[in-house]
Amino acid sequence: MTIDTMDNDSLKDFILQRVPDAEIVQGTQYLQASVPAEKTRSLLTELKANPQTSFDYLFCQTGVDWPQHMEVVYHLKSTTLNHMVVIKAKINSRENPEIDTVCDLYRTAEFHEREIFDLYGIVFKNHPDLRRLLLTDDWVGYPMRKDYVDPVNMIAY
Repeated sequence: MTIDTMDNDSLKDFILQRVPDAEIVQGTQYLQASVPAEKTRSLLTELKANPQTSFDYLFCQTGVDWPQHMEVVYHLKSTTLNHMVVIKAKINSRENPEIDTVCDLYRTAEFHEREIFDLYGIVFKNHPDLRRLLLTDDWVGYPMRKDYVDPVNMIAY
C-alpha cells in the first residue's frame, strides 16, 4: 500500500479535525494554518508521526511581531510524500510570550528557537539550552520587536 501526497483540501481537513478552531489560508504556495500556541506542539507531533502527513523536515522556523500578538511560524515538508505546510502559532501575550519547544521533534529547531528567543524574546518552554545565540549576554531587549528602541543605532524614517 502506498500513501499519496495530500492535496491542500485533504491537508486542511486533517488539520481541522485535530484543531477545529484553526484558521486556514489557501491560495498561497503552501497551505497555511494559524493555531493557538497551546495547540501547536500536539498538532506538529501528529503532523510528523502520522503516515498520511509524515512531515519529517522543519525547513524554516521564525518569529513575527504583530501589533496585538506574537507568532512563531513553522514551515514543514514531508521528504517522503513531497508536500508542505505552514503552521502559524499565535501567542496572545506580548509581555510574556512563550510556547512549547519542538526541538525534541525537529533537531534543527534547537537553533531556530534560540534565534527567535534572542531576537523576539519568545520563551520556548522545555528547551534544553535556551540562551542567546547572536547577541551578547548583556544585551538589553529584543531587536526584532516593533517596540524595541535603540537610540544609538536607530534610523528615523
